Amino acid sequence: MKILYVSTTSATINSFLVPHIEMLLDSGHQVDMACNISKPINPTLLDRGCRVFPMDFRRSPLKKSNFVAYRNLKKLIEDGGYEWVHTHTPIASTLARLACNRGSKGVKVIYTAHGFHFFEGAPVKNWLTYYPIEKWLAGYTDVLITMNKEDYERAQKKFKSRKIRLVNGVGVNLNKFTVQTEMEKNRVRRQYGFDPEMFILVYAAELSNRKHQDLLIAAMEKLVRDIPNSKLLLIGKGPNQERYQSLINKLQLNDHIELMGFRDDVDKLMIIADVAVSSSLQEGLPVNVMEAMATGLPLVVSGCRGNTDLVKDGDNGFVINDGLPEQFAERILQIYSDRELRLEMKNASLAAIQKYSTENVLKDMDEIYKELLV
Repeated sequence: MKILYVSTTSATINSFLVPHIEMLLDSGHQVDMACNISKPINPTLLDRGCRVFPMDFRRSPLKKSNFVAYRNLKKLIEDGGYEWVHTHTPIASTLARLACNRGSKGVKVIYTAHGFHFFEGAPVKNWLTYYPIEKWLAGYTDVLITMNKEDYERAQKKFKSRKIRLVNGVGVNLNKFTVQTEMEKNRVRRQYGFDPEMFILVYAAELSNRKHQDLLIAAMEKLVRDIPNSKLLLIGKGPNQERYQSLINKLQLNDHIELMGFRDDVDKLMIIADVAVSSSLQEGLPVNVMEAMATGLPLVVSGCRGNTDLVKDGDNGFVINDGLPEQFAERILQIYSDRELRLEMKNASLAAIQKYSTENVLKDMDEIYKELLV
């Protein structure tokens, strides 16, 4: 089988899709990729014979380069003899499904929706813009793969794809994340220069409006009154970095909040933490929450789609639905004050994360691909 993977950027392929492509290669399929080369493609895939076709996809829908990319992608699909196209991310998936529908007869289209831009509580403009397009293009989709309960149920009720499946994300490599013990936590803290007595919160996400870190900064202003040795590690870069640093300075929280920038050692930073947090306004199925669960951390998260698929309130963490910093601070303080509760939440996270492992997700994907062969 000759398969084309399509994504807006190569970063998505490198970060999430390498095991998926390797599974197809192991099964004897030929896999190529079409994407904007934002970062060099994982060399393992290139060494195994995958070809990369640069496409100047842009996240802004009306960019002229997207129209050029559409023509180039359509020609690639038609001339390349691909039997399946598996597409990811909204812009690339819109163009890929249009390209397959207009002239590429016989090509089967699989679309993985990492999180629709329309959801409960989304801005009206999102519903007016994205919902009609996704509903229309669902008719050009052989298999629509969703990652959370809300998206799956809406697709089942409203969309006309030939098949609609729920898969537990892209998979998290449980072998990469060490289950936290007090001994290992203190060892890594010494290595990184953190006080063993410090109460550390961690959030790995882009610094952006969507991830809403200013809510956590406000929560820390309240939390430090009850937990003077608390510290919040914000891992990631993004457009709000300067604004967040200014807010931290204004609230005199420099000793309690650290903007750590991009890091490739998130697994280690999870080990040194006591609690993982997420203030996100929108998620598909958040990898950062899954990584925290794989480490055995209790969680305090906002009640957005995706977060609520992973965190069960009072079980492996707390879900905050009202978006108030006081509520975040109160629940974090509750976890801080109750060592037995932390242990219960740790065990619940470790049990719940198993079905989201890369191994189990790939089993589901293998079944979906096999269905297409029938």
